[in-house]
Amino acid sequence: MLEVRSLSNACLERRQSAVCDTCGARPFSVCASLNPEDMAVLDAIAEQLSLQADAVLVREGDPANSVFNITSGSVRLYKLLADGRRQIIGFLFAGDFIGLAAGDEYGFSAEAIEPTTACRFRKTDYQAAVRSRPALEAALLDRAMNELAAAQKQMLLLGRKTARERLASFLLDLPGRDPMRPSRDNRVRLPMTRAEMADYLGLTIETVSRELTKLKNAQVIQALSLHEIEVERPDRLQELADGEI
Repeated sequence: MLEVRSLSNACLERRQSAVCDTCGARPFSVCASLNPEDMAVLDAIAEQLSLQADAVLVREGDPANSVFNITSGSVRLYKLLADGRRQIIGFLFAGDFIGLAAGDEYGFSAEAIEPTTACRFRKTDYQAAVRSRPALEAALLDRAMNELAAAQKQMLLLGRKTARERLASFLLDLPGRDPMRPSRDNRVRLPMTRAEMADYLGLTIETVSRELTKLKNAQVIQALSLHEIEVERPDRLQELADGEI
């Protein structure tokens, strides 16, 4: 279920500055580079969203009328193939944006993996704010370059790497994607299911489970829970990601 709290401009002036000041995602998002005046512009056009696990944020094919800034939790992006199979194309965390590159329709679906919050902006309002705020435009350009680099890395992951290399690369990269919950002592938090990992890596769930077991048996990783592992031999995991079997 998706809960939306729309606030009037007057109410926003009283409340949003406090919300933004305490937002844990602010240092990791485009908002980090904005001065108070620029922040006030975004505050005036923002809606705060609260999503339960599995709630839909956007649906593929729907009119792309809004953009979103994730402020906590995590989101899966996916496309449905013609035969009904799902291909997860990304996982997003606090500070990530959704919908910036969309045309008239969303080319993907986005759903919360866990309880998640986000700010929603009407696209026309957001585009007007970008045109009038050079700092915001520069921040979005930098974000777009990061997304392009991530897309190129994913193409390499799926096109050239083995199953073991894909999984090792994923475990190494994931902690840096979730800045609000930094890993400690080489721990990796996995909010997604094994099936979602498999969809993202272009593997079967059986292959993901088998490769995780091999890593555990080799004492490269240790399973602390279903959603958290500890990397006991980070150098070895890097070697595996690089294809040094």
